[in-house]
Amino acid sequence: MTSSSLAAPFDVSLRPDRPALLHVDPPADPAPWAARYREALRAQVTEHGALLVRGLGLRDADQVRAVFARLAGELMTEREAFAPRESHGPGLYSSASWPANQPMCMHHELSYALDVPGLLLCACLTAPAEGGATALADAEQVLRALPADLTDRFEREGWILTRTYNEEIGATLAQSFGTEDRAEIERYCRAHAIDFDWRPDGTLRTEQRRSAVVQHPLTGRRCWFNQIAFLNEWTLAPEVREYLVDEYGEDGLPCNTRYGDGTAIGEDVVRLLNTTYEAHTRREPWQDGDLLLVDNIRTAHSREAFAGERRVLIGMAEPRRLADGRPIPEASER
Repeated sequence: MTSSSLAAPFDVSLRPDRPALLHVDPPADPAPWAARYREALRAQVTEHGALLVRGLGLRDADQVRAVFARLAGELMTEREAFAPRESHGPGLYSSASWPANQPMCMHHELSYALDVPGLLLCACLTAPAEGGATALADAEQVLRALPADLTDRFEREGWILTRTYNEEIGATLAQSFGTEDRAEIERYCRAHAIDFDWRPDGTLRTEQRRSAVVQHPLTGRRCWFNQIAFLNEWTLAPEVREYLVDEYGEDGLPCNTRYGDGTAIGEDVVRLLNTTYEAHTRREPWQDGDLLLVDNIRTAHSREAFAGERRVLIGMAEPRRLADGRPIPEASER
């Protein structure tokens, strides 16, 4: 099946088990090509939630930076990162540093921030020998598939993310906040509705309450938009969770999530969220030179376990402060 909203010679392939896939003849220079077809490409992202472009032959960070700029303009500087990234210039990063044998389950990039990326751009310079797909799931479909009593609770209360920063696991203070200066970090937290507490040993613990269900700013449709499952302790491999609890204590885990009223989220709920994502997952293995454009609010993404070298660069663009991105504390009492 093909879509006619892009002019020939474009051929957008649509299948229920994979993202919309556009095959193109390799252009002499991908950047002018991206500028020429920007509106048509973005229309496909709006229509399908994501678009994988194959055939551009992206080879290096300079090419990727130029293509991203033509498609999205200025890229965002990442703040509140949960895992380290390598920087390749303003707004251009490596994919998050995460063990290759451990999958990163479905999530929306920076869904816990006040200013969230509307658009996620990914470019594959080196595809892994095995696995490593950036899989996708439609957040509208996931919301409809989840039990109403569960989503109603999260919609009323929101969800809470707790983080404890240390120098061993996850992003450091400098990587997350762009500084190690306490006063600057505190100013950032106050400006972004993040409660914070400096522990006696100098570590920082933060807590922020965010919405789990939001309206898409363009379509108005409700989306399951959060990182409740991904950043929860029960998504961790059992041996990893056991080590972290032994090392830091249950209250000192690098990341964890709770219901908006502060109560713990059970392992059964996290398992249900992840299996629902999996039932709605679309995947296409990376090939060298691929470009992936993702509507970050409508579409969740994951990173599957892999073998071999995997080089994927990412950019985030079009920051949006969602009107319903932070639940009203009294909402659950009405």
